[in-house]
Amino acid sequence: MSPTPPTIRVLHGAQILTALDALAALRIRVFRDWPYLYDGDLAYERKYLTTYAASSRACCALAEVDGLAVGATTAVPLADETAEVQAPFLAAGIDPATVCYFGESVLLPEYRGLGLGHRFFDLREAAAAAVPGITHTAFCAVERPADHPRRPADYRPLDAFWRARGYAPRPELTSWFHWKDLDEPEETAKPMRYWMRALPERAP
Repeated sequence: MSPTPPTIRVLHGAQILTALDALAALRIRVFRDWPYLYDGDLAYERKYLTTYAASSRACCALAEVDGLAVGATTAVPLADETAEVQAPFLAAGIDPATVCYFGESVLLPEYRGLGLGHRFFDLREAAAAAVPGITHTAFCAVERPADHPRRPADYRPLDAFWRARGYAPRPELTSWFHWKDLDEPEETAKPMRYWMRALPERAP
């Protein structure tokens, strides 16, 4: 039997605080899987998500079934992001005021394949286009070694999906984020590579 199609609820700025615990729990659950293998911490998640809640220009789309969050995605102008996220763009000579940064796009496995991935991108790109000065959108994804022992044999990366949405990898843009993998005793640094595309209606 097909799952009940989720409804989408969009929150802006401080409204995100009302869904903080649901977002945190969802991120921890989804990011336990490959390729993130994230051994999540609720306190850290709340702190991370307040970056979005602190920006009046940030948005979060929640996919819900019977009031329960089954998926979520976030977007915030890069100028409102942390220095850690801004750093590679500044180093490459890209003005943060021209970029909208897309955070996570997480969805429980049973609700994948229903078109919600595209819906999330549509919502975030529309939010980016509504911010004066934004000409590009960007997100980052973790890079793992091809021979990583925990890489599933049937794993299919999302590169083709992202390219179909008009995104291209930008190897010169890299952040190193720290978290503890499920099988690690402590946090280690992981490379996060960025993908970008121009908003056609804003491209110079």
